[in-house]
Parts: sequence; C-alpha cells; structure tokens
Amino acid sequence: MDIAGVYLDPVVISIIGVILILSFVLLTVLFLTYLERKVMGHIQMRLGPMRVGFHGALQAPADAIKLLVKEDLIPATADNWVFRFAPYVVFAPVLLVFMAVPFARDWVVANLDLGLFYIVAVPGLAIVGLFMAGWASNNKYALLGAVRCVAQMVSYELPLVIAILGVAMLAESLSLSEIVKKQDVFPFILVQPIAFVIYIVASLAELNRTPFDIPVAESEVIGGPHIEYSGMRWGTFYLAEYGNAFAIAAICATVFLGGWQGPGLHPFVWFMIKTYIIVFLIFWLRATLPRLRVDQLMGFAWKALLPLSFLNLLLTAMFVLYGWLVFAIAIVVSIAAIVLGYAIWRSRQTSRQASFVRPATVLLIEAAGGDGQ
Repeated sequence: MDIAGVYLDPVVISIIGVILILSFVLLTVLFLTYLERKVMGHIQMRLGPMRVGFHGALQAPADAIKLLVKEDLIPATADNWVFRFAPYVVFAPVLLVFMAVPFARDWVVANLDLGLFYIVAVPGLAIVGLFMAGWASNNKYALLGAVRCVAQMVSYELPLVIAILGVAMLAESLSLSEIVKKQDVFPFILVQPIAFVIYIVASLAELNRTPFDIPVAESEVIGGPHIEYSGMRWGTFYLAEYGNAFAIAAICATVFLGGWQGPGLHPFVWFMIKTYIIVFLIFWLRATLPRLRVDQLMGFAWKALLPLSFLNLLLTAMFVLYGWLVFAIAIVVSIAAIVLGYAIWRSRQTSRQASFVRPATVLLIEAAGGDGQ
C-alpha cells in the first residue's frame, strides 16, 4: 500500500494500526476515569477530584503511576500461571473489538464483512478470563464473584445479540460500514427504540456496572473475581472495564446513532460526540440507580429482556418481509413492549399475593372470632 508515495507492507500497516488502537484505548481510559468522577460528583452535588492539577485533571495519571509502582502480590496457594495470565485474557478482547469499529469513513483497521458478528463474538472471550481469575485465586469470594460474572454475562448476552439482529435485518448487512451508510436518511434508533434500550441495559450487565454490579458487590463477595489482585494486574482489569464501556458506546453509536454521519463537522468528530453521549448515559445511570439483588438481576434477563428481544426480532422480520412502513416497527414494538411489561408486572403481583402466608397466631385469633389486629 502506498501512503504519501511510500510503499508500506500490509503487515507494517497492521502493526501501526494496533499501536494506534492501543494508545487510543489507554488515553481514553485515563480520560474516562477522570470524566466519570467529575460527572458523578456534579450529579451528586459534589465537586469530584479537585486537588491534583487544575480541577483534578492530573488525578487519573497520578492513579496510573500509583498502580505501576505498587507491589504485585500473588497468593501462595494461587494457580500461578493462570493467575498471571487472566488479566490479559480479559483485556485482549477490548483491543480486538476496536480493530473493527469504523471511527470515520475508511478509518477502520479491519473493515470486515461480518463486522457485527465479530464485535458480538469477541467480547465473550472476557468471560473466560474472569472465571480464570476467580478460579486461580483459590479464594471462595473470588470464585463466587467469578461464577456470578459468568452467569450474568451469559444471560444478558442473549438479549443483546437478538436486539442487534433487528438492525442487521433493516440494514441487510453485517458490515459495520454498510450499517452506517444505511443510516444516511435517519438513524436506526428511530425505528428500533426497544432494541436500543435492550442493548443499553444488557451492555450495563455485560460491563458489571450499576445497577448490575452484583459480581463485585462489597457486601457479599467483597471485590469479585479480582479481589486477590494488586498493582498493575488489578489495573489491567480496570483498563478492561473502562475500555469495554467506551467500546460498547462506540458500537451503539455505530449501530443505532448513524456512526460518523452528520452535517458540518468532520466524521470523526461526529462519531466521538455520539459515543460520548452514550458514555455520559452510562455514568449517569451509575450515579442514579441502586444495585439490584441477584435474583432480580437474573429474573430481569430471562423473564423481561429475552422475551422482549424476541418480540422485537419477530415484528421486525414481519415488517421487513412484507415491506410495511419502516417507522411502524417502532410504534408496534413499543406498544407490544408496554403490553408485555404490564403482563410481567401483573404476574409478579399475583404471585407475590399468592405466596403471602399469614402468621399462624393471626389465623388462630381470627378462628376464635377476633379481628386479627
């Protein structure tokens, strides 16, 4: 390939692309840690970091330096090689996802024909890394957190994938670049609002972010699968979490918000604006919502999100097959979602009333003619 009149081997170009993506991810994570603290601080009527640098701007680099110089401890009873290797298995999918994300027209390391399939499949590798971390730590709290991670991520992966399939049907392609080009008239969020909501909710669960941060609940499993990690090994999990958050926001901007398309500004600027809107939404939800119980978390995935995602997919397929008005998809699916949500709520209320058992002393008083008060 010729760049500015200089021939570069495709292997060299790939290596340059990997270095650029790695640098971009590391700098983005530093900025996101600072941005989250400031956003959460202002939402909760605080100032956030203020002491290190102007308005705390150097707090993130200071934290990074602290992690780099901290002692790296490995439990004596841990499985040494698995324990060491697990953080890299968790972090690697972050870099692999960004390889296929189009930041602008022709600004993509690998423009894959099956890009949508790729970005859905690759993050699943992190599940293996998290379980490796919990198992190798030889700690019951770490193992419990790892099992919760696996159960939660597998459960929410299903509605997430099914929700995205509706977009693939409308675009008639699995290429991310083609999906963006199909949104030149209107973004797919207008015709797939339920799929967008399902994607955001399932993505929060995939990230183990509030209100789905059960695997790292300090009241039950102390710190999750990486409780025994310290120093930069723990920092690698931290990098993976924030890198995944930005990757999910970038995928959402690509699939639902039209990617790089927009008037006036450079395509890359439009892409970053849309991505950071989703990032702000993720931070906002963390600062606002309380943590769910583990039974509520799993029940919500299987009883609410999964049926709703199948319903969205079925109705989208019917509209695409018969060529009906595309905006009618949003109306019909929204109505169906409201009906389904009401039905689930009613079933829960009925089951809760049916399971209510009155104390034996109250029943005896009522049998004797008392009022039970």
